Amino acid sequence: MGKTIAIANQKGGVGKTTTAINLGAALAAADMKVLVVDMDAQANCTSGLGTSKDCVQKSIYHSLVLDEPLKGIILDTDLENLKLIPADKNLTGAVVELIEVPEREFILKRLLCHVAGQFDFVIVDTPPSLNVLTLNALVAADSVLIPIQCEYFALEGVTDLLETLNRVRSNYNPDLSILGVVLTMFDERTNLANQVRADLKNFFSGKMLNTVIPRNVRLAEAPSFGKPIIIYDIRSKGAESYVNLAREILNHEKESVG
Repeated sequence: MGKTIAIANQKGGVGKTTTAINLGAALAAADMKVLVVDMDAQANCTSGLGTSKDCVQKSIYHSLVLDEPLKGIILDTDLENLKLIPADKNLTGAVVELIEVPEREFILKRLLCHVAGQFDFVIVDTPPSLNVLTLNALVAADSVLIPIQCEYFALEGVTDLLETLNRVRSNYNPDLSILGVVLTMFDERTNLANQVRADLKNFFSGKMLNTVIPRNVRLAEAPSFGKPIIIYDIRSKGAESYVNLAREILNHEKESVG
């Protein structure tokens, strides 16, 4: 069974969806079989991988709430090795509809058990809040990748996230680990970005990934065309950075197995 990675940060606008799309694509380009699961009702991950939000017939909502098997919901993308479980606006209602469901935090984990064996990596994009959808992602995951934007308030919300991870370990998923912290929207020309990088490196001793995702116009443009950056512009710095991130994660997995 493949590794399940939740991409999480309770602070919005830090590059979670961009990372889910482009890390998934870069791993697929490295001959890994990858499934991306969109757990955010905004469905930006879905549209960013080429599926219109308005054209989704069945989404992760139908599995979480209506018990539809995931195998009937998985969609193809532009990359042969990259598959998608889409989201749609119905997912907003799932937060309320699942309140009375027993063991609701374990639904995604149970669903993934039936398909995860077909993939080397399952990547779960989470909403920018702590709700039952985020909890489902964290309970289903082997590890968490935390994108953090290089800005003045970079650490805002991180303490809350770490407390959440501790609660999830204590109550639902004792084996959940932090895969790493990846800096996003990094501008090496500014003193602020470099200072934030140094502060985060001290805060997350040993968990900072070497790869840094830069601010990049082509990377920002790619989702509007429904394409990962390695398809939209393989020569861009954004593409290079996500290829490097995929390589670093693959090396990490090899070392952990070894």
